[in-house]
Amino acid sequence: MHGNVFVVVTCHGVSQLQTQRSSENMALSSPLQNLSAVISASGNATAAAARPPRGRHWAVRAAASDTGAAASVQLGGYEEGKLERPKWAGETPLSRLVQALISFKPLYSVLKLGARWALISTAEKNNIPWREMAKEILESEVYGEMDSIQNRSVVYPDYYLNPFHAYDDGNLTWLAAAEAEAATMSMAKRAIPDASSIDEANQILRGNWLRAIEHHHIQYSKSSVIDDILDIGCSVGVSTRYLADKFPTAKVTGLDLSPYFLAVAQHKEKRGMPRKFPIRWIHAKGEDTGLPSISFDLVSFAFLVCLFFSYLVLL
Repeated sequence: MHGNVFVVVTCHGVSQLQTQRSSENMALSSPLQNLSAVISASGNATAAAARPPRGRHWAVRAAASDTGAAASVQLGGYEEGKLERPKWAGETPLSRLVQALISFKPLYSVLKLGARWALISTAEKNNIPWREMAKEILESEVYGEMDSIQNRSVVYPDYYLNPFHAYDDGNLTWLAAAEAEAATMSMAKRAIPDASSIDEANQILRGNWLRAIEHHHIQYSKSSVIDDILDIGCSVGVSTRYLADKFPTAKVTGLDLSPYFLAVAQHKEKRGMPRKFPIRWIHAKGEDTGLPSISFDLVSFAFLVCLFFSYLVLL
């Protein structure tokens, strides 16, 4: 079914969804600005339903295709957090001081090392075995996945070659790939600080995202089936596996710009429970996927757009 294409944009557990009718020619391989124009064009896209009251359980009505009767579906609770810009961000005296400090390379190296170990120690205090998880990947057979994953014709944007997340080579390194899942778990705990465990934080964070997809699908697609899913910016495949588990009859594709991350994703997937349709991994740019137009029913950008806008701020 490719009658509707759902584009799911997720940042810190809050999803905004748009639907594009099949009468429009939405090319996933078009430049990003064209994709954005398709999503936001008035009259061409149907906005997501109004948000439910905070902290309450809510239900949507879905028409049952076989009888025409309406069925009530309970989608669970939902609490929207308050976004606050850090004092060091933006155009403030403090932010300018921070930028000046980190532009001094010797000091930046010291700060980067300190920040890295602070992240690791904080994660391990929250029962995330960061170093143990990374060691397991780095001492595995993951390196053998690179040849089947890497697309050597990919030209990396300049920003992607810069240091990022305390890694000199950004996401183009085995260490970043080995530590990505632990970092994701740490992010979940930070986003849901009141969760009693990492597992609960992950379930809340990913659950909100999956419920938003389910809500939109029920409201706008009724009895149609999601057969093909694309997860853009899939990293090491955490969100991709959640999508595959949620839609077990769908063919799921994870796409990322880092072949190292994709190699880890494929390595972990091979060692998991077998699926009816194994996840496919593609090394490509999100704005130039090389995939056919209107070839997916659901397109997800999970925890990607917030990083994209961070790059714009830095530039």
